[in-house]
Amino acid sequence: MKSRTSQREAERFIRSAEGQRFLAAGTDIPAMLDDHARWAKCGPDTVAASYIAFMRREGLSAAGLVAESEKWLPKDKRLADLTQWYYDRLRDTHDLFHVLTGYGRDALGEAALLGFSYEQNHNRGVWFIAYAGAWQIKKQSGTRAPIMAAIAEGRRLGRAAAKLAHMDVAAVMRMNLSEARAMLRVGEPVVYRECLRILEDEGKRAGELMASEAAAARS
Repeated sequence: MKSRTSQREAERFIRSAEGQRFLAAGTDIPAMLDDHARWAKCGPDTVAASYIAFMRREGLSAAGLVAESEKWLPKDKRLADLTQWYYDRLRDTHDLFHVLTGYGRDALGEAALLGFSYEQNHNRGVWFIAYAGAWQIKKQSGTRAPIMAAIAEGRRLGRAAAKLAHMDVAAVMRMNLSEARAMLRVGEPVVYRECLRILEDEGKRAGELMASEAAAARS
């Protein structure tokens, strides 16, 4: 459900000097991210340290994300041009988006991150899943938390931020996390965190809400 806008965004980046540089480098982003030894000397406050901690805590790998996505979009259904390379960057950096934005892997965190991502890439399918997931969370939990406002906040933060899929992944991984967020203009997800607090007060664990929606969002 990629739009003409997302297609144009892909084409612009591919033609840009930065896009051409990344294309020429031919870096396998999932393999680079999964090579934890490569980041061993990065300090405890770096993006790399936060990313590795996140992936280990959640039992994830970048290669696993690729494998999961290919269940939904087999190789014979993929685009046969350079725009697929761009869409692969969006997929391959998904968990790095989590680290940079502060959204967790609970269902609301995944939905709010999709709201953020929609404003970055204008994929209508992402927009639909974000709001459908939020509606299901609200319906299932009966919470008074402003779930829809968390999605709107994600969209607002996504509009304000630099294009995260355009970042130099290796360079950002070595940066201090707060400095990387400032450079990429990534704001704080205040409403999302307030929703988690309210859910906790209500005795509901966000991580247990709509687990299937959260899994679908990663794909």
